[in-house]
Amino acid sequence: MSKQWATSKNGAFQRQVSSFRETISKQHPIYKPAKGRYWLYVSLACPWAHRTLITRDLKGLSSVIGCSVVHWHLDEKGWRFLDMEKLVEDKESFLEHWHDAAGGIETAREDASRSFAAIKNDSQRFMVDASNEPHYGYKRISDLYYKSEPQYSARFTVPILWDLETQTIVNNESSEIIRILNSSAFDEFVDDKHKKVDLVPEHLEAQIDDFNSWVYNNINNGVYKAGFAEKADVYESEVANVFEHLDKVEKILGDKYAALEDKYGKDDRQKALSEFFTVGEQLTEADIRLYTTIIRFDPVYVQHFKCNFTSIRAGYPFIHLWVRNLYWNYDAFRHTTDFDHIKLHYTRSHTRINPLGITPLGPKPDIRHL
Repeated sequence: MSKQWATSKNGAFQRQVSSFRETISKQHPIYKPAKGRYWLYVSLACPWAHRTLITRDLKGLSSVIGCSVVHWHLDEKGWRFLDMEKLVEDKESFLEHWHDAAGGIETAREDASRSFAAIKNDSQRFMVDASNEPHYGYKRISDLYYKSEPQYSARFTVPILWDLETQTIVNNESSEIIRILNSSAFDEFVDDKHKKVDLVPEHLEAQIDDFNSWVYNNINNGVYKAGFAEKADVYESEVANVFEHLDKVEKILGDKYAALEDKYGKDDRQKALSEFFTVGEQLTEADIRLYTTIIRFDPVYVQHFKCNFTSIRAGYPFIHLWVRNLYWNYDAFRHTTDFDHIKLHYTRSHTRINPLGITPLGPKPDIRHL
């Protein structure tokens, strides 16, 4: 089996640079806003794809931009869909569903600590393990890349923002996709409530960009640099760096919560939580981008990527409060978080790290209540 990630000669993990970097706007000569024209291809296990699903939901775009979900098991040929020819006859019924599903699948079970032993890597549970690719009947994400660029030779990554009109990839860089979704491009297709949602407000944009920059390099990608390191000294340096920056986030959130308690009093917890965010006093892109790593930390990164100085729930009380607040109080976070996909993907797909493919049952529960 070929390696599923790239490392340098010193054993350090190297992330691939995204290839398709177009945008969507009324001013764009090709990619103009339209309802039903664009499609998201995602993995529920992937933190980068998860960002796009949360943003799509928060912006009210579930009925504007459809979605297909790949199987949680990543094999040597890459991400795959279910073969609907073998599973259903009524193709129109499931095609319609993808325009309304927040997470794109039957997702978000509150506790995935049941037995995984009977679940096989080639399982074919429609709307549980994966969806189909409804437009071309493709079996692999790679088919979409080759349709866009026949000579494509890099890895086949998710998420993909696809244009059904030109039949090509618009963008496969998650940070840019969420900016596209957050823009006013699709406002004419959503209600007034969702038009008002701005995840990158102008007065906070510089702070959001700064926060995202160091969180991406040291936490979002940091857990991968620790987990995929192939030399001990590289791993030890990277894992220490992850926790150094988690300490930084904890300090930021701890100071924020103390200020909110001073503002509202210690007994009005709900008001404090309504303004308890990483940047400013409103939900922003910075929260989305950090959340998709933190929600995976205890179930996966502690054991699988050896980021085990401590867990979020045991060592970071304010990060723990912040992530639970997002999960339990905002449907867009809870309905797009699938702990089964997360656990099964990492532990079954990364055979160099976990060659026996045994999926740990813990922690229990996957996420604690507020």
